[in-house]
Amino acid sequence: MELRENERIDDLERKGYRIIQNREKFCFGVDAVLLSWYAEIREGEKAIDLGTGNGIVPLLLDARYDGGSYVGLEIQEDMAEMAGRSVQLNEVESRIRIVQGDIKEASKLFNKGTFDVVTTNPPYMAADTGLKNPDQAKAIARHEVLCSLDDVVRESALLLHPGGRFYMIHRPSRLTEILQKMKEYKLAPSRICMVHPYADKDATMVLVYGKKGGRDILKIDPPVVVYENPGVYTPMIAEIYGDGRH
Repeated sequence: MELRENERIDDLERKGYRIIQNREKFCFGVDAVLLSWYAEIREGEKAIDLGTGNGIVPLLLDARYDGGSYVGLEIQEDMAEMAGRSVQLNEVESRIRIVQGDIKEASKLFNKGTFDVVTTNPPYMAADTGLKNPDQAKAIARHEVLCSLDDVVRESALLLHPGGRFYMIHRPSRLTEILQKMKEYKLAPSRICMVHPYADKDATMVLVYGKKGGRDILKIDPPVVVYENPGVYTPMIAEIYGDGRH
């Protein structure tokens, strides 16, 4: 597999899967790993990952589950091309397809109501908040430069069939807005899970699961704690990184 400048191949330590990453643009973090752990893909289901970046979530899900098929939608041409090469590297073209396109136009790019599952790890920061990274690729990944939370939730709802499942990881500071948007677009929140860097620190991420047209009965999952000590994962995170299950 040909590598471009600043690219490397990393071992995902799951079924021999590997991924091409570019340290100057975007490398996946614990949020993508947690999203792939929280999401469930059943045999024969079709899933789409909105804002797939380097394709990490479809790759992790395909390594974890048998019988599913995946689309990764990414607006940045170079990131989509790199993700496509990772798919080729793992010889999973029959199950994973990378599409370059805009999240805001997702329901026009694909037939409405045809997916069983939507996963997304969208930009956490609103466009007018915080300091934007001068690197455009990193700014797009972290700030709502090219799409908003409303765009992500709206298009997710349009892509799902009735009863389809929605999985997102985001910031707790925006949870109220997330739940409001989900209700607006008829994605009933079913579960949320707070993610804490340490047991005695406030949550820095939240996992959200909802169902299209479901009942408004919300369950709070036990929290996830990432580190026992600096640089030392908790047993739960070590297990999640090891095989994606807990």
